Amino acid sequence: MSRHPALLLAALILPAFAPAPANAQTAELIARTELRVCADPSDLPFSNKEGEGFENKIATLIGKDLGVPVNYVWFPQVVGFVRNTLRAHQCDLVMGAVSGDSVMDETNPYYHSGYMVVTRKESGLQIHSLADPALAGKKIGLVAATPPTDLLLKHNLMPQVTTYALAVDTRFESPPRAMLQDIADGKIDVGLIWGPFAGFYIKRDKLPLDAVFLDGEGETSRLDFHIAMGVRAGEPEWRRRINQAIEHQHAEITKILADYGIPQLDEQGRPIVAPEATSQ
Repeated sequence: MSRHPALLLAALILPAFAPAPANAQTAELIARTELRVCADPSDLPFSNKEGEGFENKIATLIGKDLGVPVNYVWFPQVVGFVRNTLRAHQCDLVMGAVSGDSVMDETNPYYHSGYMVVTRKESGLQIHSLADPALAGKKIGLVAATPPTDLLLKHNLMPQVTTYALAVDTRFESPPRAMLQDIADGKIDVGLIWGPFAGFYIKRDKLPLDAVFLDGEGETSRLDFHIAMGVRAGEPEWRRRINQAIEHQHAEITKILADYGIPQLDEQGRPIVAPEATSQ
């Protein structure tokens, strides 16, 4: 998985598991005169061609730390993303990668987030767990095949679910944004959504919604993920340099995440109170 856990269960990039190119062992000989980033051209809040995503801003910080300009290779987050970009040596860095994934080698994580429960402020609902009896009879929104699905099945809540498409043309559709609007409009009561989507759109669009992290129920229902940057296998020096840049820019990265409303967890899985942030 190369982008964010919204795709974790969807097998969208299975072709990326093909063996690494034969020249991977010589990859460290590549001239590092620019930071070539693999990114989706229309995938807010993460990235877009206009450079408006938080990953665009963080990539700029990494390039500055390395002393090189940032250039993009645009490719949608669909089947073959890693195979056609990073592994094809068209670019050298993926900004968002789930730690522990086997598609790419990863840097140290630069944020930790999870799935959230979103409700209308006026509803009075305070739900942290899918075992909560307050969910009885409530209409629940879910992006299809995302991690909360298993818990919905476990608690026999699927008959109450309205599903939103996972694989869409992001130039024209944003299922997470559509779900949040449906909650605000009262079409559904509760939404289960990846934290960066919830935090960003609620803040940017001033939606009258509350979002809290959804409690997991053991390792079989993991709902939180450390997000790192992805590099090719066989490039330990490049990985070391990116890790060093992440460390150097930690404070600025934290500020960018706060500015975009990205909800974060600490190492014990507790919500982090964001520092004062500017509006997007």
